[in-house]
Amino acid sequence: MTFMQALKQRWSDADSLVCVGLDPEPAKFPAQFADDPEAVFHFCRDIVDATAEHACAFKPQIAHFAALGAEDALARLIAHIHATHPGIPVILDAKRGDIGSTAQHYASEAFDRYRADAVTANPYLGRDSMQPFLDRADRGVVILCRTSNPGASDLQDLLVTGGGIERPLERPLYQHVAETVARDWNGHGNCALVVGATWPEQLREVRAIVGDLPFLVPGVGAQGGDVEAVVKNAKTNDGTGLMVSSSRAVLYASAGGDFAEAAADVARKLRGQINRYR
Repeated sequence: MTFMQALKQRWSDADSLVCVGLDPEPAKFPAQFADDPEAVFHFCRDIVDATAEHACAFKPQIAHFAALGAEDALARLIAHIHATHPGIPVILDAKRGDIGSTAQHYASEAFDRYRADAVTANPYLGRDSMQPFLDRADRGVVILCRTSNPGASDLQDLLVTGGGIERPLERPLYQHVAETVARDWNGHGNCALVVGATWPEQLREVRAIVGDLPFLVPGVGAQGGDVEAVVKNAKTNDGTGLMVSSSRAVLYASAGGDFAEAAADVARKLRGQINRYR
């Protein structure tokens, strides 16, 4: 299946819009991993196995692995997800964006080296920087639109004139990004957008622009995004269209020996909370 087919199937099979983020920080691991040379892989694997039934996707963050020199653990983790939980797509959170051969290598890194089903990408270098990702019709390209961080407004809210000479339209840059992706870049139907949970009004605006294009929505849990506002403003007409991402709140729900069970409980409760508003 393509990324989009797998995601839609998972929304149905798991009755879940929860995306579990995998951001390993060994200082927060339970004490049982203190002397484990493969702690990063083992901790993340245990989280994956505990939360899989509640998840529509997993999202490992590449910097958390690379900073630890744990790229091999990342590759093994994605392979484990594919082998043990087939049908759950993996989004490599890399936020890549470059040009020419570098962009091609970034696409190969995500899809060939790590065998991720989708990758996050930064659109601000333009269409050619996205083309190597867009050309992989079976894989997903999850493009930054209106991010969840406080500094997002520094650039993403800047008013920009677009729409052509005959019908100029001034609106925030993130809305131009949303329209460009939906109208011009989604020829293979493999695009999604990152829109933060911390901006419910912007979620509503972007949904109105792009129709049923899926959203990856970070910012619930530790960043304080409101689940009800996210779902009511951003779901599609069939009650799907979302990958609501939670990382720290799931991963570090407990620092004890029950860490996996606690993570599963948080993911299960988040799924239930989301489903109440669908």
